[in-house]
Amino acid sequence: MTTTQTSASSHTYPSLRAAWIPLTALCLAFFVEMVDNTLLSIALPTIGRDLGSGTTALQWVTGAYSLTFGGLLLTSGSLADRLGRRRVLLVGLTVFGLLSLCVVAVSTAGELIALRAGLGIAAAAMAPITNSLVFRLFDDTALRMRAMTVMIVVGMAGFVLGPVLGGTALAHVRWEWLLVVNAPIALIAGIGVRLGVAADRREDLTDDVLDLPGALLSVTTIGLACYSLTSGVEHGWLSAPTLASIVGSVAALILFVRHERRSASPMLDLSLFSSGTVRGAAIAQIGTSIAMASVMFGLILHFQYAYGWSPMRAGLANLPIIVTMIAATPFSEWLATRFGHRTACLTGAVFLAGSLAGLSWGVDHGYPAIAVSMVVMTVGLRTVMTICAVALVNAMPGNRTSIGAALNDTAQEVGTSIGTAVVGTLIAALVTTRLPAGTWSSALVASFFHGERITYAVLAVIVGIVAAGGALTLTDSRATEDAMAA
Repeated sequence: MTTTQTSASSHTYPSLRAAWIPLTALCLAFFVEMVDNTLLSIALPTIGRDLGSGTTALQWVTGAYSLTFGGLLLTSGSLADRLGRRRVLLVGLTVFGLLSLCVVAVSTAGELIALRAGLGIAAAAMAPITNSLVFRLFDDTALRMRAMTVMIVVGMAGFVLGPVLGGTALAHVRWEWLLVVNAPIALIAGIGVRLGVAADRREDLTDDVLDLPGALLSVTTIGLACYSLTSGVEHGWLSAPTLASIVGSVAALILFVRHERRSASPMLDLSLFSSGTVRGAAIAQIGTSIAMASVMFGLILHFQYAYGWSPMRAGLANLPIIVTMIAATPFSEWLATRFGHRTACLTGAVFLAGSLAGLSWGVDHGYPAIAVSMVVMTVGLRTVMTICAVALVNAMPGNRTSIGAALNDTAQEVGTSIGTAVVGTLIAALVTTRLPAGTWSSALVASFFHGERITYAVLAVIVGIVAAGGALTLTDSRATEDAMAA
């Protein structure tokens, strides 16, 4: 019997190297679900021209995935605790791969949005479970934290690499292939999970009833909140659809909180938020994702429309983010070990807000100014995202790490949905609801730059308040040596 087989049967591995098959498979699953967040962003102008879509529809091409993904993360984690984590992950990978093949039949923006929503549902069955299974691969705490950090870096790299990979592919193939390629990746990940991850034992699962009303209320809250932003532009801020969506979102949120407090088996135990670390880390993660999603969405439009760059060139323009994501690791570690989580995350929040303020000035001063802002933003992202993920999981009870991972992912996806919605809505309101094909007139480019300046200035304030507010509730813990050694 091989080492891998022996380890798989006994549930744990003695080192990261010994666990290379399941760890690679789980990282691959996490990578494909994260890269799908941004993979199509580089193709939005092409999709808009092919399907005749305006900015609102393009916003929902990306937002539909984030909406269903973020809304169902906690539910899928709860489902996995009952039916088996490996089983649910394998089902998610299968559905994700099959749905990705369906893009060849898409002919309208509405069909693509529906497909993206379905992919988000499948991805939600994968994200928190991959992180939870990583912890199950090892008994040693240090190994668990190192493996978790590998997952975080892979996920962040996937989120950033999406436009680069997409832009490169668009130079040779149609945009539909950006989704078709998910199928073989999901297949390979599924094979690795079956080979290296042991099946769940009945005694490790729970028989608690699924909180389906909580899942429905959470999705309703987030969905109506995001829709209210686009409805305000399309129908007017005092129109019946807009006011109804706002009221509906608030009502769903109130009902969700009330239900979770009374439920014997809540989807989300709200008492967890009594911990300042849990509450602050989740809030700060929302702030980082608002910044990242808004910049990724906004700059793709900027490079391809205002500059007239090809999709491949626009994707390569994101290289400063990728390089800095890796290069900033020593600085982030030094901040945390020297000053503790609270001060390090506050510093990261300053970097985030400063980068958005820099973009507000730099969008009409050429690419070098934008690239500098991207570097500053990534330093903030690398610092806040990693430290908050580690702090959140460390603050959870030992048997609740999967809930911590799901909560971390949910906060990030909520921020992604908000960031995409804010940029799409403000650009539509300040510039135009339909981006024309072909070369832009100088007047439209000037109008677009003006809209971007206002948008990024507003986001600088929002992200600064959210990220810093969350960071203030963290502790001065310096627990990063094991957790952040990628």
